[in-house]
Amino acid sequence: MIILGIETSCDETAAAVVQKTESGVRILSNVVASSASLQAKYGGVIPEQAAREQIKAIIPVIEESLQASGHRQQDIDAIAVTYGPGLIGSLLVGVETAKVLATIWSKPLIPINHLIGHFYANWITDHLPGVPQAQHHLEGVIPKFPCLGLLVSGGHTDLVLFKNHGKYEYLGGTRDDAAGECFDKCARLLGLPYPGGSEIAKLATRGDASKFDLPRPMINSKDFDFSFSGLKTAVANLIHTFEVKKRSYTSKVKCDLAAAIEQAIVDVLVAKTIQAVQKYKIKQIIVAGGVAANQKLVSEFKKTINDKQSLQSDDLKRLTINLRIPSANLCTDNAAMIATAAIFNYNPVNPLTFQADPNLSLAY
Repeated sequence: MIILGIETSCDETAAAVVQKTESGVRILSNVVASSASLQAKYGGVIPEQAAREQIKAIIPVIEESLQASGHRQQDIDAIAVTYGPGLIGSLLVGVETAKVLATIWSKPLIPINHLIGHFYANWITDHLPGVPQAQHHLEGVIPKFPCLGLLVSGGHTDLVLFKNHGKYEYLGGTRDDAAGECFDKCARLLGLPYPGGSEIAKLATRGDASKFDLPRPMINSKDFDFSFSGLKTAVANLIHTFEVKKRSYTSKVKCDLAAAIEQAIVDVLVAKTIQAVQKYKIKQIIVAGGVAANQKLVSEFKKTINDKQSLQSDDLKRLTINLRIPSANLCTDNAAMIATAAIFNYNPVNPLTFQADPNLSLAY
């Protein structure tokens, strides 16, 4: 089976062609046109501007993806497209294009929840030449059910218990700011460019997180919800104190604060995920979303999994927990993950009645 995927939920315009294989999924092409450099001038995504750029890019990106894959339209078995959540203008560019192509090419149209799509980057086993493979800890090539999914991105922080393809239980999510959003807002407070998560990570490598005692919101709550607005407020207050008291705000201090911000966010993400592992006795963790590319998050997960003494249950200490995280280029928005999700969730819809849903979520 060969699927053409289309992704336009935010400021990226992406198209990819993937193929189902015996061992998993092979990427035949994966093209992304981003207006991030344009959005960076304004410190964030301007929806109307993003959609205008996508209107210009969508057809060239699809054409390039087909050409790079070595396949023509008649070779495509189905078209997959992100239909939500996201910016409505951006979603319409992808959805309406996919509807037209599905109609004139007489191909099945598969709608994919963008958030679910992120998780399916973990099912991609064969990347393009020169692209790093996924990061997986201990044994296992593709995820096995049941598995615990942690989605961490600019707009979402969610924990999901996957029981099978198309069958999952939503465990919890952020009540306010998402982890990636907190990174971006804290970066702005530090005077760093957008997108801020990668900028904070760069500074953090030269900093000492122990120099600042920042809060870990809801880290000890008995549910699986998250909250990061309090951390952002604590950082804002701390910086304000520096300014009022005219304390030395050197580059070293900024690096230390960046390290403390990163450590606080990572501590909460890892702790909540391990709490879910303990409750549901899960052997497989899959992480997805843009923040999954953060190397501090990866290293802390591996450290915690290796340190079985951190797990309270004796039964869990004997478990071999498999951690799987996509390669960095598949953590951010892309169409390969959308096409892959369609392979395992093949539910065609009528292109003439199908509509985008900007408010789509993981919760039922």
